[in-house]
Parts: sequence; C-alpha cells; structure tokens
Amino acid sequence: FSFNSPYGACPHCNGIGFQTMTDSRGNPQVSEELCPFCGGSRLKKESTCVKIGGKNIFQLSCLPINRLREEIKGFEFKGENHFIASRILKEIMSRLHIIDRLGMSYLHLARTTSSLSGGEARRIRLAAQIGMQLRGVLYVLDEPTIGLHQRDNKRLISLLREIRDQGNSVVVVEHDEQTIRSADYILDLGPGAGEKGGEKVAEGNYNRIINLYNSLTSEYLRHEKFIPVPKKRRIPEKWLTVKKASEHNLKKIDVPFPLSSFTVVTGLSGSGKSTLVYDILYKKLSNIFHKSKVKPGAHDSITGLENINKVVSVDQKPIGRTPRSNPATYTGLFTELRNLFAMTSEAKMRGYRRSRFSFNVPGGRCEECRGAGSKKIEMHFLPDVYVTCDRCRGKRYNKETLEVCYKGKSIADFLEMTVSEAYEYLKAHPKLKSKLGILKRVGLGYLRLGQPAPHLSGGEAQRIKLTKELSRKNTGQTLYILDEPTTGLHFDDVKKLLNVLSELVDLGNTVIVIEHNLDVIKTADWIIDIGPEGGNKGGKIVTTGTPEKVAECKKSYTG
Repeated sequence: FSFNSPYGACPHCNGIGFQTMTDSRGNPQVSEELCPFCGGSRLKKESTCVKIGGKNIFQLSCLPINRLREEIKGFEFKGENHFIASRILKEIMSRLHIIDRLGMSYLHLARTTSSLSGGEARRIRLAAQIGMQLRGVLYVLDEPTIGLHQRDNKRLISLLREIRDQGNSVVVVEHDEQTIRSADYILDLGPGAGEKGGEKVAEGNYNRIINLYNSLTSEYLRHEKFIPVPKKRRIPEKWLTVKKASEHNLKKIDVPFPLSSFTVVTGLSGSGKSTLVYDILYKKLSNIFHKSKVKPGAHDSITGLENINKVVSVDQKPIGRTPRSNPATYTGLFTELRNLFAMTSEAKMRGYRRSRFSFNVPGGRCEECRGAGSKKIEMHFLPDVYVTCDRCRGKRYNKETLEVCYKGKSIADFLEMTVSEAYEYLKAHPKLKSKLGILKRVGLGYLRLGQPAPHLSGGEAQRIKLTKELSRKNTGQTLYILDEPTTGLHFDDVKKLLNVLSELVDLGNTVIVIEHNLDVIKTADWIIDIGPEGGNKGGKIVTTGTPEKVAECKKSYTG
C-alpha cells in the first residue's frame, strides 16, 4: 500500500501520480497531467481494491484530517480484526489529534510536502516528533507560530508545554508576544542587529524581563513602546472586486478590495487567504499586466482593473542564489557606486570606465577567483567548501583597481561597510543618499552592502525588495501583495515596516497583506476576514470593514 515500494506503486508512473515525458535531451520530465492508469493515486489497481468502510487507502488519504478522524471513528471490526486494528487505530488517531491541535486539520495526508508552506512543514515535523513520545530530547524550533492565527497559537503553546512536561527541553526562536509571555525562561539578544548585536541583553523569566530597562524587547512587552493605531483611516473610493472565487475551498465568494488603501486579509490557517490573494488575484493580474503564463484559480471575473497598471508580489524568497548577488547589486546602488568611482580623478587618469569596478566582468576583478572573493573546493561525498581567495584575500578586485579610492576607501572597502556607515560617506550624492536612506528606514542600517544574498534572512530579502520598489518612479497605481511580511521581525522592525507600507499607500498605491500579527491588523484601513474555520469549513467571507467593525463581529476569531 506504499507508492514508494515496487509492490504498491503504479508501474506506469512509478508512484509519481503524474504522466512522465522526455524533453529534447531525452531527460524524463513530470507533466501536470494525472497518470491515466492510477488517476493520481500513485498505487497499483490491486492496492486500491482493498477498502475499509467503503473507501480505499487513497480515498481516505484525500480527506481533510478533521473528516478523516470522524471517518475512522465509524470503523467497526469484529473478532480477531478488532484485536489487530484497535492498537493501530489508537496510534493513527493520536497522530491525527496532534496535527489537529497544531492548527492543520484542513490538510489531507495525500498532499505533497513540496506544496506545504514553511510553517506547515515545520509543524508537521513537530507532530512527527511528538507522536514518538520521546523523553530527554532537546527540541529547537525556529518561529513555529509562522502562519498560525492567534487562536491556534494557544494550542501550539499548550502542546509545547506538554512536550516539556514529558521530560524534554524546548528552545524556541520567536517574536510572537503571546509565546514570549508563555516561556519559562527568556534570553534577549542585541542590543542592535548585525555587528551591533550578538550580546546577551537580558535573561530570566517574564516577570524579570519586563522589569529590566536596558532591553528594547522589554520596553515593548511593558507597552512603553508600541505600534500605534492610526489617528485616521483612509476611506476607500474605488474598488477592485474578485467575482465568484471558487478555487479550492472558496465558496463562490465576491470579494471587494479597496484601492489606495492598506488591506489586511485575515483568517485561520487553511481558510483560503492565499488561494484568494495569490492563486486568483495575483496570478490573474500577472496575466493581464505582465503577460505571464501562470493559470489563475477559478473565478468569474475581476472588476476595477482600470484603476491599476501594475502588480508586484513582495515575498521572502532570496534576492539571488549566488554569492555574487548582494543588497548593493539588487537595489541598483552598486551601479551608482561604480559611476562615482569612474568619475574620480585617479580613474580618469588611468582610463578606467564604470565596468572596471564590476566584479562580474574581466578587467578590474581578480581573475584567480573571477570576482567571487572565494574559491569553491568540490568535496565528492560532502557539501562543497568555499575558501577565501589567496590572491585578492576576499576583496574580489585586482591590485590596480583597489588603488583607486574615494575619500580614502576602495570600492571593496565600501562593499564591506554597513548601510549606515556608507550613508555617512556618500550622503553628498543624491542618488546614493536616497537608496541608502530607504535601506536605513526599513531597518537595514546594519546590513553590509556586499553581504552575499544566500546569507540574508527571508525578512531581510523582503525589505530589500521593498527598498527597490520605493526607489522606482511612482505611478500611484501599483498593487503590492505581501504574505506574512512580519515573519522573523522584532516589534521594532514591524513598526519600521508598517511605516514603509504606509508610505507606499500615501503615494496612491494599494497594499494587500496576508497577516496574523495583531499589530499589523490593527493598523489596517480595511480587513477581509475569511473563514470561519480552515479547509472545507472555510472559504467564506466572515466579515469585512475597519478593525473597529471587525472587532464587533462575534462570529470572527480575528475580531
């Protein structure tokens, strides 16, 4: 009954569930068409002939976990079968209960892991560990509340306490206030970020932390510092409306999004937020404005398109996958910096042009490492190792290029500077000052200009993308879409991010955010709450309106 075994896998698709074809080079490729022999079940016909309660293993796997639990409760076994099944069903129900408590009852067991969000994948791994009922284990969790509604946060915290009570230790990296307040012991690092961090600022239980006055975190926990509610909310005049959205669990809903406003889409995990905003709205607008070929989710139409001319998804994906990509190159700051060096008297005397100061082309770069600053050593049975180039010593450029300086600093020195340091050197140049200033405003003053893209966190990558958008010529008709932009951000960083998003809206643009963070929700001009639950019990509009109106709705978990 396993599609990973030759005894159970469909012989035509080898347990993949989709048709395979070969490309022009003869390499096998998986198509989007279901295998006609197994219908996507991945199993042999014989395996799907065995049924319990009228359903085979694939049909049971396709049920949402909350429905699967009800289905299993209805199983009836007699005699020897009852003796065999009772212990197995107990283990199955125990694991399904854990997944339910982690806020993922809307998932089904046949879903591929690649389709899970980062938060869902982490919680599934956690569920697997809890199901083993081990003792004496140290669990390290990185922001387990990602993607969780505040209602489900309480369930997660309760589960973490149970793990502790079983004789284990739990270490959590987290910015969620509810989780911080629930901890037995808190360690606050800082005082700043990057090179200004790395020190132990505060430690102890919650009551001790809130009485310390050298910690930025404790100031927010005491509410001495806080994210304020806007004095005045923007009143929408024009709307972008999705008609009869019916993809996945959406129940043919009409959803109006206010334009030139800051809108937050809320709801429990699996309620249909991402389906509505990304699968339908973003993909359809990408088809219209950017001629993309992605297929949008099921809906009838979208009205109000004449009021926008561009759609941008600002996600937390890396800004580049190689060490050659960095904040300076991505934002266009490096081009202006190279222009500045090409204008120095030394560069003009030597006949150096702008390209001389690029580490991506021959001429000024170190040819030993080809401008990478490091060399890759291939380890045949281990991950590749990168070592600093022994000729340029990591500076990326040859000796002649490094002899050209501005204010006593070479271009390699500038790449090693933080944004704040570079700002002081370059604030006399309007274009450079503008780009560096925006990076500072979004809370990235600690970041080195040449920091390799793979070393950036998702939150840092997202704010760098926002910086690039703010640097562009404003049309006032751009729709920005962000999915949980506060992931990985401290309270103070959230405050800075909200200021930037508000600035985008003040320019006439529209910002739509999927978010569970209450500090973000309370600052919205408009809330669209989807639910009331996840999975099949979701997909409806619970309530819409200002935060004050949503707070009055008793049917809304968000309210």
